[in-house]
Amino acid sequence: MSYAVKEIFLTLQGEGVHAGRRAVFLRFAGCNLWTGREEDRATAICQFCDTDFVGMNGENGGRYSAADLAAKVDSLWGERQSDRYVVMTGGEPMLQVDDAILDALHNHGFTVAIESNGTMAVHPKVDWVCISPKAGSDIVHKHGDELKLVWPQNASDINEIEGWDFANFLIQPMDSGSHIENQANVIAATEFVMARPKWRLSLQNHKILGLP
Repeated sequence: MSYAVKEIFLTLQGEGVHAGRRAVFLRFAGCNLWTGREEDRATAICQFCDTDFVGMNGENGGRYSAADLAAKVDSLWGERQSDRYVVMTGGEPMLQVDDAILDALHNHGFTVAIESNGTMAVHPKVDWVCISPKAGSDIVHKHGDELKLVWPQNASDINEIEGWDFANFLIQPMDSGSHIENQANVIAATEFVMARPKWRLSLQNHKILGLP
C-alpha cells in the first residue's frame, strides 16, 4: 500500500478543541464529496471547501509507504519526544487510512487525530476523532471527540445532530472568501451558539495568525 499525500507540515492546530497545539499535519490527497476542481464545485456535495487537496505537489507531497510516511512525520516533529501529535486530514483521509499507517505512527510515539467528513467509518485505532458533517452527505460515523459543523449550511436536523455521541460540539463560521460574507457568517455562528449553549464557537486561528 502506498499513500497519496498532498502535503505534510509542522504548524499549530488552528481549529477545534486542540486549537493552539503543536502538530504535524498530514494531508491526504482526494475526497469523496468533491473532486477539488473548480469546474465541479457547483455540482459537488460539499461546495464550500477552502482546502487544496488535489494532487501530490504540496510541501513534502508524494507517494509514501507506511514506514516512510511515519518517518517523514517523525522528522518534521523533531527530537522532542513528549506530546507528539499528528493530524490526518484531507480531502477525506479515511479513503486511505489503514492499520499500517496508524501502527507506524503509533510506533513513533504519536497521538493520531483525524478530521473526517463522517461518510466513512473512522478506523478504531485513531486516538482523536473530529467529524465535520456536510449537508447532503450520508453520515455513518456519529460518535467521537468533537463534531465541527461549518456554519451556515443547509445542515440536517440540528436536534438530530445534537443527539449524536460526541464529547464536544463546535460551530465554525464558513470562510466564503468574501470579507462581508465572512462577517455575516461569524454573526450567524455566534447567534447559533448563543441560542444553543451545548455548542461552542471555533475559529480558524491559523488563518488569523497567517499559519499554514
